Amino acid sequence: MRSVRARAALGATLVVAVALTVAGLAVLLVLRGNLTDRAGLEAEVAAREVAGQLALGSTYAELELGDEEIHPVQVTDEEGRVVAVSKDLEAVSGTGTPEVAPMPSAPVPSPGEDDDDDDASTPARGEVSSDQPDFANGTATVDGETADYRFASVELTTEKDVTLTVHAGAPLAAEQEAVDTVRNSMLTGLPLMLLVVAGVTWLVTRRALRPVEGIRRELAAITASEDLGRRVPEPDSRDEIARLARTTNETLTVLEASVGRQRRFVADASHELRSPIASLRTQLEVGAAHPELLDVPGAVADTVRLQGLATDLLLLARLDAGERPGRAEVDLGSLVREEVSQRAADRIPPEVSVADAVPLEVTGSRGQLARVVGNLLDNAERHAERAVAVSVRADRGDVLVEVTDDGAGVPEAEHDRIFERFVRLDDARSRDDGGAGLGLAIARDVATRHGGTLAVGTASGGGARFTLRLPAAGREPAADGG
Repeated sequence: MRSVRARAALGATLVVAVALTVAGLAVLLVLRGNLTDRAGLEAEVAAREVAGQLALGSTYAELELGDEEIHPVQVTDEEGRVVAVSKDLEAVSGTGTPEVAPMPSAPVPSPGEDDDDDDASTPARGEVSSDQPDFANGTATVDGETADYRFASVELTTEKDVTLTVHAGAPLAAEQEAVDTVRNSMLTGLPLMLLVVAGVTWLVTRRALRPVEGIRRELAAITASEDLGRRVPEPDSRDEIARLARTTNETLTVLEASVGRQRRFVADASHELRSPIASLRTQLEVGAAHPELLDVPGAVADTVRLQGLATDLLLLARLDAGERPGRAEVDLGSLVREEVSQRAADRIPPEVSVADAVPLEVTGSRGQLARVVGNLLDNAERHAERAVAVSVRADRGDVLVEVTDDGAGVPEAEHDRIFERFVRLDDARSRDDGGAGLGLAIARDVATRHGGTLAVGTASGGGARFTLRLPAAGREPAADGG
């Protein structure tokens, strides 16, 4: 069953069927119990009435047993022998003995008969037991008709200290008729109610899922046309389907932006690769035709630049693929010193300030973090006039690396844009001097993957200050990656 509507209708119908069945059984049990208890109370009243007559000294022949068809009575002695029964009682069960023929034991004295030890002016009386009577279900045949009865058994003691038991019954026909009527009504109404539940559930589910079908059709159209600018319809309701439509559109927006970035990345990468490849090809073709004119240093420079660009593109691809950084502990102070020591012959050697009094270790990939520091130093040296400074210190559970220069700085409006890929603020400068515009983008991506941040500000001397903040080793990074 592949239809959600069908499954919902079937599930709702099954749940209602189980609930109604359980509730119906409970109602029948309660109804049967109440009616049975009422019949038992009626039988107890009849039994106590006969027992009271016997306790007052009535003989078996003098007993008034009432309507024998409604309340059949059987009286037994302590040995279980029948001493009195209702008129026309032909058979009985549920009273302890099936006998219906009286076999009197010691005769019950008449009301005026006394014992030797009793006061002659006071007739002796027996006693009816006040204990809860015993109840049992059985049958009785009265005047040829057999029916079900609820029997109550009441004990009494006569004035001659004879223990008798009176078994009186009350008919269960009304109870059975009421239970049968309720059961038949339930059996008739249950299928109709289940049909109503299934139909209503089908219609309601169909109406509720109609927007989902619209979302599906639009997604299918987007897939077929590959037009990520289209959006699925959002219903006016505030339910889960509306939230699904909004989330789907948000996902499409992110996907469209991601595909756009990827296309721009491919276009920019192709453009950046074309220049060194063309230059290198030109030099090699000139060298092939005129060996004496081959510019070997220029060819080597173009090759190095091409190799560096390919390395940057490969690293960006790995970062975009979600590559996780390593979990090694890296001393940022030592790492910065190593990077600076390799630049002693640069145009502007950086000045280093490392706080050695506290640990400056972070968790991550040493190679990627070295790439971040190197890119920040390259950027500072490219824009500095006379000085580049690097400092490493601890700050509130983080490790901060600050790289400053005394150049023109970064305009505040461009603080976020400079971290985009292939962005160079000075469009007039040469590619050789300005690079491909990937260094800062790589630096921020690596910082984010390590749970840190990379931001740009203004140095005290007016140049640019790049601040790399990473969580110290042993501290969980912030949830937002910063």
